[in-house]
Amino acid sequence: MMMGNPGLFKMPIEDRDNAYLITHALAKDTLSQLRDTETAQVAFRKGLVKLGRICGYEIIDGAMETEYAHVETPLTETTGERVSGLDNIVIVNVLRAATPFVEGLLKAFPRAKQGVISAGRDEAAGMDQNGMFPITIDYVKLPEITAEDTVVVADPMLATGSTMCAVLEHVNSAAENVPKDLFVLSAVSAPEGLLHVGSEFPNVDLLTVAIDDYLDDDGYIVPGLGDAGDRAFRTV
Repeated sequence: MMMGNPGLFKMPIEDRDNAYLITHALAKDTLSQLRDTETAQVAFRKGLVKLGRICGYEIIDGAMETEYAHVETPLTETTGERVSGLDNIVIVNVLRAATPFVEGLLKAFPRAKQGVISAGRDEAAGMDQNGMFPITIDYVKLPEITAEDTVVVADPMLATGSTMCAVLEHVNSAAENVPKDLFVLSAVSAPEGLLHVGSEFPNVDLLTVAIDDYLDDDGYIVPGLGDAGDRAFRTV
């Protein structure tokens, strides 16, 4: 499915070919700013927007096809290239942390259809023996998903994969046809989460800016960037 620059999305996870690292220098620079504990609310939220925009452009460059098009310039006629499929994008916002991340994606995909899923893990219950949390889904509103669509499910943090698996179940049940491409996009991911989502949903392409070291005993990504929702909306 990844037919673009072969060096753009890379780093398969344990011999899987559907987990890719976004290596754009500005993406890495922006993520470093987001990680910094000195980055305050406004800068953090703007950083997520910027990162979403960069990731959107990288998806276009690395995963979407172009087609030749006739162009008439002020001086002559010529042949140019246009990205195909930009009218068939669905972006799913995993509330709430993904909201500024999705704002950035929409700068790359301004005509995208949008869906929202409010999902959260039960921190009090803790992780089970498989390293997963119980997930509560409070609200689901998804557009029609067709066989021509490219679907991007955005959540800045992919930790255990518990939330994302629950979200993907809703996305799959809402799709009348299997979409052309289905991506999970995150800023930082834990190896455990990537492996879990990849095994549960082998047809999904996992995109992330960084694969971090591990999950701690509470299920938080280390080194991570803290609670993205709390930092973006100042709820701590």
